[in-house]
Amino acid sequence: MLAYLSGSIEYSPDFGKSWRAEITPFLRSLGHDVYDPAADEKKNLSDDEVRDFRRWKTADLARFQRTVRKIIAWDLDWIEKRADYVVCYWDEPATRGAGTHGELTCAHRAGVPAYVVLGMPQERVSGWILGCADEVFNDFGELRAYLGTRYGAAVAAADSPSLRRAEGQP
Repeated sequence: MLAYLSGSIEYSPDFGKSWRAEITPFLRSLGHDVYDPAADEKKNLSDDEVRDFRRWKTADLARFQRTVRKIIAWDLDWIEKRADYVVCYWDEPATRGAGTHGELTCAHRAGVPAYVVLGMPQERVSGWILGCADEVFNDFGELRAYLGTRYGAAVAAADSPSLRRAEGQP
């Protein structure tokens, strides 16, 4: 299983790194792999693009657009072709950008389950976002409980001594 971590990067004070760092060990404890786009700054970019693309937003719009389009293609390919589910943190910074909107829409269209954790009151969340979500949680504790129930039992069963013996393992 692969979880894709969706949420604000551009407008988050910490570029969306803290919530991702907090949830990743839990997801890995379920036996799942994690793709964190905030940690993968290189993606499919050249060294010059990684270093300079944010500056190009005001200095060289055409070059900025070409680079951002590479990032968009890279991230959406992860969702469409690799992810088994998306974990999204929806907060105020996510409302300012567009990437998280696009990722949730992509997941919805591709049939990839999207689990949205709210960092703001539900009544302030766009209907589009709620429509793309398969499950909505008020906090990460609710998400952990849900994923633990949904995927944890399968992980525990796969690691049971009787199953290991049936597979010829000690």
